[in-house]
Amino acid sequence: MFDGIGFMELLLIGILGLVVLGPERLPVAVRSITGWIRAMKRMANSVKDELEQELQIEQLHSDLKKAENKGLSNLSPELQQSIDQLKEAAQSVNRPYQVDDDSSATTPSIKPKSTASDTQETSSKSADNSETSSKPNG
Repeated sequence: MFDGIGFMELLLIGILGLVVLGPERLPVAVRSITGWIRAMKRMANSVKDELEQELQIEQLHSDLKKAENKGLSNLSPELQQSIDQLKEAAQSVNRPYQVDDDSSATTPSIKPKSTASDTQETSSKSADNSETSSKPNG
């Protein structure tokens, strides 16, 4: 990060900051500056990642055009790999939208297991019901 700045330069900047800002405001200033630096790094990495993704998409697009011109036969390993990547991407996009009617019909319904508290609750309810049914309504 500090390729052109040595230890002595950093020490000089620290001493100047201490003199100019004072010991109370210097930590706050350092925190805000490091926050700005982090934000700029994140922004630069985000832009770099987006550019790499766009370049990869452009490369796949050009490979697809080359493969179409060759008629999708006798492709070089590079082009075949690009076509395989595109096929995998297309399958992964379509996969969430596929509905398997057969799997839902053959899947047995699973009943939740009753816990000890459910059993106690059910038995206490039945005990309450038996007490109220034995009392005459009046």
